Amino acid sequence: MSATDVWLAIPEAEIDGLPGNLTYHFWDGGPDASGPDAAPDYPADPANCAFYVVPYMKPAPARTGPLPLMKHLDVVQTLTAGVDDMLPHLASLPPGVRLCNARGVHETSTAELALTLILASLRGIPGFVRDQDAGRWPTGVFRPALADRTVLIVGYGAIGSAVEDRLVPFEVAPVLRVARSARTTTRGPVHQLSDLPDLLPRADVVVLTTPLDDSTRGLVDADFLARMKDGALLVNVARGGVVDTAALLGELESGRITAALDVTDPEPLPPGHPLWSAPGALVSPHVGGPSTAFAPRARRLLADQLTRWAEGRPLRNVVATAGR
Repeated sequence: MSATDVWLAIPEAEIDGLPGNLTYHFWDGGPDASGPDAAPDYPADPANCAFYVVPYMKPAPARTGPLPLMKHLDVVQTLTAGVDDMLPHLASLPPGVRLCNARGVHETSTAELALTLILASLRGIPGFVRDQDAGRWPTGVFRPALADRTVLIVGYGAIGSAVEDRLVPFEVAPVLRVARSARTTTRGPVHQLSDLPDLLPRADVVVLTTPLDDSTRGLVDADFLARMKDGALLVNVARGGVVDTAALLGELESGRITAALDVTDPEPLPPGHPLWSAPGALVSPHVGGPSTAFAPRARRLLADQLTRWAEGRPLRNVVATAGR
């Protein structure tokens, strides 16, 4: 480690346990970095930055704008679980730059939201909210419970496992798990992606927690949706690009399935987009990660990663390396 400049997306004073032999600069993307004529007000010379913590929940220019100027970069640390927006920039970075994600930060909050979306959709909460606004008291309401439903988790990694943690007390039966490759866990088998055609017709609820990459972009296409059983619920807390929006709209408009979406394609979902009013659709504005659970976990991750880096120890959560 030669250069010691660190750009932090969280103020240094808010993070306990940072190593003292590094130089810290606070950069959260800047107040006007997303404006059409914005000139970034960098906290220091980007050429000296060796460890870059990517600003959280900021537009793309604020997140990736400094990267071409970071000639001594060694580590790019995101505060997101997904790194699909960063991977295209890896080829232009110096060889050996490591890209790390925020595994361990978002599992709890995202899994909570997945369960919220499942329960709200199955029990008809959006309709009850509209009834309350109109002062209506519907009678004879009978909705599906989560108990005894078969749930299929597509993308059984850290977030998928956290979703199952929260499903178990609701007496779902059974949970089906899918990942890139088959394996066995203490809870049971994890199937490979190629098994999806056989698993989809069995599931009452399909939860998407897979990363977005070339192998999963458009994974939920017309064929995938057609294999879901009548009345099934699709829940997406992964990335919008995993789902073919046009194909999903066709199924929603037919009334055959329902969907709860924290992420969409396009995103943000523009006014007037048909997903807003599609029957059986519940949309939340990509809020799986940002909750009170985020900040303490993000601080702990950064303190640990920077300590490892300063001491020359292996980093956690390395998902890609430039030049490889």
